[in-house]
Amino acid sequence: MSSKTERPHLSVVIIGHVDAGKSTTTGHLVYKLGGLSDRDMEKLQKEAEAAGKGSFAYAWMFDKLKEERARGITINIALQKFKTPTYDITVIDAPGHRDFIKNMITGTSQADCAILVVSAAPNEFEAGIADNGQTFEHLRLAYTLGIKELIVAVNKMDAIKWKKERFDEINDTVRRKAKSFGYAPESIAIVPVSGFANHNMTTKYDGPEASWYKGWEKTNPKDKTKKITGTTLVDAIDTLAVPERPITKPLRIPIQDVYKIGGIGTVPAGRVEAGTLKAGMNVVFAPAGATTEVKSVEMHHETVPQAIAGDNVGFNVKNLSVKDIKRGYVCGDVKNDPPTGAASFDAQVIIMNHSGVITPGYSPVVDCHTSHIACMFEDINRTVAKNKESKTDPVTSNVRSNDVALITLKPSKPMVVEAFTEYPPLGRFAVRDSNKTVAIGVIKAVTKADAAGTGKAAATKAAAGKPAKGKK
Repeated sequence: MSSKTERPHLSVVIIGHVDAGKSTTTGHLVYKLGGLSDRDMEKLQKEAEAAGKGSFAYAWMFDKLKEERARGITINIALQKFKTPTYDITVIDAPGHRDFIKNMITGTSQADCAILVVSAAPNEFEAGIADNGQTFEHLRLAYTLGIKELIVAVNKMDAIKWKKERFDEINDTVRRKAKSFGYAPESIAIVPVSGFANHNMTTKYDGPEASWYKGWEKTNPKDKTKKITGTTLVDAIDTLAVPERPITKPLRIPIQDVYKIGGIGTVPAGRVEAGTLKAGMNVVFAPAGATTEVKSVEMHHETVPQAIAGDNVGFNVKNLSVKDIKRGYVCGDVKNDPPTGAASFDAQVIIMNHSGVITPGYSPVVDCHTSHIACMFEDINRTVAKNKESKTDPVTSNVRSNDVALITLKPSKPMVVEAFTEYPPLGRFAVRDSNKTVAIGVIKAVTKADAAGTGKAAATKAAAGKPAKGKK
C-alpha cells in the first residue's frame, strides 16, 4: 500500500509493438481518469492541431513530459498517474525511443503488472508478431522480468469495423503465445478497444457493429476456482492483485535517472524495490560507494514523509552532483545491509535465441533492473536437466539455443545485483546481443567485490537460500 494514501497503489507498464497505439491509448486513459486537466488537454490538442497532427494529442502527453525532462524541470521520468474505482495507478511509458527494448526493460523492471497493446488494424498485428516485431519479445521479457499479471488491449478495433473474426484470431494467437512464455492464458483479460475513440476504455462501447462483444472473463487471482468478468479496460485493471511489498527488508532503489533541478539540487529517481526511504536517512549509492543524507522525498510532484516498496519516487540528496550518481546504481541504507558491487555472479540461464555455440569469454549486455552492462560468461559450469528424461552434463563448457545452464558471469564494470531469493527485481536479467534477447537468467549467488572492486572477497558470497548478514 502506498505510503501517501489509504488506497492500494499499482505501477503498470505499457508494452507492445511500436505501431500499436500505446501512447494514444495510455494518454486517453490518463485523461479520462483524471490524470490530466481539461485545460492541459485542450492545450495539447491545440499544439497537436497546429502541427498538423491532431490525432497525436493524447500521445503528446508523454512526449511533453520527455521534453520537460530533457530541460531538467521535472522528475516524472515519463510517469503519469490516474485513479480507478479501486486503485491509484502509476503508469510507465517510454514512447518514441529508438532503443525501445532497452527502455522497455527498464520500465518493466519497475512495474507490478503490464498492459500489452496490440493493433487489430490490417497488417499491423502481423508486423508486431513478425521476427523483427516487438509484440512477443515484450511479452516474453515481461514474464522474465517478473510481471505475472497481464492485460491485453486489442487496439484500433474501429479501424476494422469491430470484426469479431479478427478479434478472435488475435485473442487465440496471443493466449497461445502467452502460455508458451509461462502465463496462464485463463488469467489474462483480453479487451477489444479503441484508444483514440475511448471505446471500451472507461465505458462499454455500444455501437451496433460491436454487439457481439459481451465482455471479458478471467480467473480470480485470489481464488482460481472462480471467474471474474468485466467489459472495459478499467474493469480489467481493477481486477489486478497487489503484490506483497517487502517493506521490512533493507532499502534497495535501482536508480532510473538523475536530475539537477534549479533551487533544489540533485534528485535521483527510481522505484523503491524493498524497504522504506525517509527524509533524514543516510544512504549509499552502490557500486560507487557515495554516501549522503536524504533531504526530501517526492512522489508525483508532492513531498511525502516517506516512500515504501512499490513507490516510484524522486529524492533530493545533499552534497552530491549529478556526476556522482548514474543510472543503474542502487541506493540503500548506510546502516542496514547496504548494497555493494558484484565481482561476479552465478546464475541459471536459459539460452533462447543464439545462432551459434556460446563458449566462455562471450560478453553480451546484461539488463538487470535499471542497469545495462556487458558481462563475460566466465565459466559455463554445466547444463541443467530440462525434464525428467534429460540428464545434466557436469563437464559442459559451451551452450547453444534451448540449453539451460549454470553460468558464472563477470561484469565489465562495477554493477549491483542480488540473489533472486533475496531481492527478485535485482536477481533476474535479460541477455541482449545485436538487438536480440539471447537469454534470460535468475541469479543464484553473488560474489561481492571488495572496496577496490577487485573481486577478492569471495568469502562474502551471498548464496540463494543463505541470506547475508542483516537480510531478513
